[in-house]
Amino acid sequence: MVNIFTLLKRLFRGRKNLKLGLYGPPNGGKTTLANKICVDWIGEEMGATSNIAHETREVQMKESVIIKSKGKELVFNLVDTPGIATKIDYEDFIKLGMKEKEAKTRAKEATKGVIDAIKWLDDMDAVVIVLDATKDPYSQVNITIIGNLEARKIPVLIVGNKIDLKKADLKKVQAAFPQYKVIGISAKMGKNMEDFYEALFEVTDK
Repeated sequence: MVNIFTLLKRLFRGRKNLKLGLYGPPNGGKTTLANKICVDWIGEEMGATSNIAHETREVQMKESVIIKSKGKELVFNLVDTPGIATKIDYEDFIKLGMKEKEAKTRAKEATKGVIDAIKWLDDMDAVVIVLDATKDPYSQVNITIIGNLEARKIPVLIVGNKIDLKKADLKKVQAAFPQYKVIGISAKMGKNMEDFYEALFEVTDK
């Protein structure tokens, strides 16, 4: 039986850059991780972050990001996607202090962002799923994302983010998705980033 990663590696040959997508639920830390990767390797951030969900409402991409680890080099286009949610209610934004007009606009933009993020899946060569390690990984959103990736046979790396927080439980994330490699990091604090970069080589080069 031929390993799916071997097949993908063959397909990757001849392509200019891989597309590496960051996916996950809102406020998992996707854009924080995207910013950390970009600062580490190209010296500039990718996008704005916020404690309010759906700060990222459009797909963002940085081209030709080059990372290096243990003498190896990986070139890819980094794609940061809006948080995937099964329901987006403008009233939730009002509860966080937004005015009704602003809340409705944000909800509309966030809904479009989710649709666009799902559409972009077909263009991804590999995906990093960014989860908040302080939250229950067994959610409808996470299962939906995983199911879509499995159906498309896209290589996956799961990141349990925010391990600097006391409530973080990486073992829960690992137990929820035993079929995938899970790396614990703190994108905000820069913790375990070298392990993360090494794992990127594994998921794109097997």
